[in-house]
Amino acid sequence: MAQYFEGIGRRKEATARVRVANGSGKFIVNEKDVDQYFTRLGDVHEILLPLTATGQERAGYDISVKVNGGGVTGQTDAVKLGLTRALVKMNGEWNSTMRKAGLLTRDARIKERKKPGLKRARKAPTYTKR
Repeated sequence: MAQYFEGIGRRKEATARVRVANGSGKFIVNEKDVDQYFTRLGDVHEILLPLTATGQERAGYDISVKVNGGGVTGQTDAVKLGLTRALVKMNGEWNSTMRKAGLLTRDARIKERKKPGLKRARKAPTYTKR
């Protein structure tokens, strides 16, 4: 990759570093093809929303992603946010388009901490009278 634009995306415990460059249209995630890495139905479509929103799905960008941490949903959303941020760096005019589509907002929901005396954040042990 020669000249590229980078975007960092985070969601829950997942972090994705996305690099976008002009090329032949390859999409690589952790040295695998995007379809091999994200096998769940609809995940690849969800990740490609930033390209669809800007009308660039056929533009032929080489996209390279390093993603770690979290689960499938977190990684999917982290890659989507990283790709959005990289595309906005590439062309600032897409900022309003991405913002209207809700792609630039980081989803701040994370796991709630465990409280003392409880089994999880809110689940209490079963009450026994005797």
